[in-house]
Amino acid sequence: MDKSLGDIQREVDTYISQFKEGYFSPLSMLARMSEEVGELAREVNHQFGEKPKKADEADNSIELELGDILFITVCFANSLGIDLTEAHNKVMHKFNTRDAGRWTPKNTD
Repeated sequence: MDKSLGDIQREVDTYISQFKEGYFSPLSMLARMSEEVGELAREVNHQFGEKPKKADEADNSIELELGDILFITVCFANSLGIDLTEAHNKVMHKFNTRDAGRWTPKNTD
């Protein structure tokens, strides 16, 4: 099932809203996001780098770690009233204007 960013933001808000604690503070969410990015880095290093997993380490996946990062990103945006679709549109505009000539286009022949 395809979901828009708005759908995802509403789904996460519905989930978080059922708890008295609600969203964490921005500083706590930034710390959580940093932790999740570290876990992603560890998985990427295990899979593509020179550091194999220890035999007793849990078998996590890059997919799940990216999912965790998406979840905390949505929580962060929701707590600050940021529409991620609008944020994405602004970023794409920036890449399509400021960075328009930065990369070599593929041949379309």
